[in-house]
Amino acid sequence: MMTQANVVIIGGGISGASIAYHLAEAGVKDIVVLEKHYMTYGATGRCGAGVRQQWGTRMNCLLAKKSVAFFEKAQEILAYDGDIEFKQEGYLIVASDEAEAKTFAAHVALQNSLGIPARVCTKEEARAIVPHLNTDAIHSATFCPTDGHLNPFTMTDAFFKAAKRLGVHYYDHTAVTDIRRQNGQIEGVMTQHGFIKTNTVVNAAGGWAKDIGAMVGLDIPVYSRNHEILVTEPVEKMQGPMVISFSKNIYCQQTPHGAFIMGRGDKDAPKGLDMGSSWQFLEAMAKTVSDLLPPVGELRVIRQWGGLYNMSPDHQPIISASRDVPGFYIACGFSGHGFMLAPMTGLLIREMILGQTPSMPLEALSLERFEGQEIEELETSVV
Repeated sequence: MMTQANVVIIGGGISGASIAYHLAEAGVKDIVVLEKHYMTYGATGRCGAGVRQQWGTRMNCLLAKKSVAFFEKAQEILAYDGDIEFKQEGYLIVASDEAEAKTFAAHVALQNSLGIPARVCTKEEARAIVPHLNTDAIHSATFCPTDGHLNPFTMTDAFFKAAKRLGVHYYDHTAVTDIRRQNGQIEGVMTQHGFIKTNTVVNAAGGWAKDIGAMVGLDIPVYSRNHEILVTEPVEKMQGPMVISFSKNIYCQQTPHGAFIMGRGDKDAPKGLDMGSSWQFLEAMAKTVSDLLPPVGELRVIRQWGGLYNMSPDHQPIISASRDVPGFYIACGFSGHGFMLAPMTGLLIREMILGQTPSMPLEALSLERFEGQEIEELETSVV
């Protein structure tokens, strides 16, 4: 294992992989990525891998739009020898009542102002997009044709392989046990396999980001909670878009291989690192999908699992340098949408570390935005 690095990135998910690639692509040498289990062990390997630009806050819309632009060319940019399976078949977001429809209409106006081609749909138009949709269960919908989905494993692998070709070093099964400082400056990272001297550390540890922050005396205002997903048997192609309902607490997507993957959150789930799955989830999911997408409810379930949402107070990410700990950078609190924002996460962290002009204003992403202030803009478009 290397004993000295210019940058140490903690976390082997897609955020860490994107950060490593973007730094290496800019010419930074001696980059180390540490993962305490194996690459994609955490949220990345357990997520639905949807990519949408239909958000309710300006910042999330911009991050998603710019990330989609990268995903559209990622196969070529990263010179990947596999298939990232990026399919832009849209997201259909259904409204359950008039109040939700009005909120969505305002969101579409915001999205359109930023160049995102979303539109409001009647229930009849929604059914034309997804013919097996039960329109008796909805009021209306919105649709963006350039939203889509990816394979989370191959997309992350594409970042990993491109970064490795540029000289990045990856160490899995290497837990970080401490971050050492002297006179307020980072000196290095202690792992279970030894010490790595460095002055720059990036916290991209997902569900464990709060624990990493505590190692340098930071109380990052995030918490983790379990989010469950299931996958069905594969069937012939019947659904292109991701169908999502915030009020019904469901998202449902058919993968390129024919299986349906679907998930839901539980606002009553305890805070913590549990990643189990339950019969209660399966029961609730079966009822909801059978009502909204009846033919999908008839499919057999192959397996189910849990993964961590790392939640911030306003449900927008923290992509930030630390004011109090020089050389410490944070990429966490994505609140369930870190996968789809990964390209911009990598770019913004690179710009911070190298002192480059930021691609977008960073105040709404800073750690300090929560200090003694009311939350200015809460993202509600989260399942």
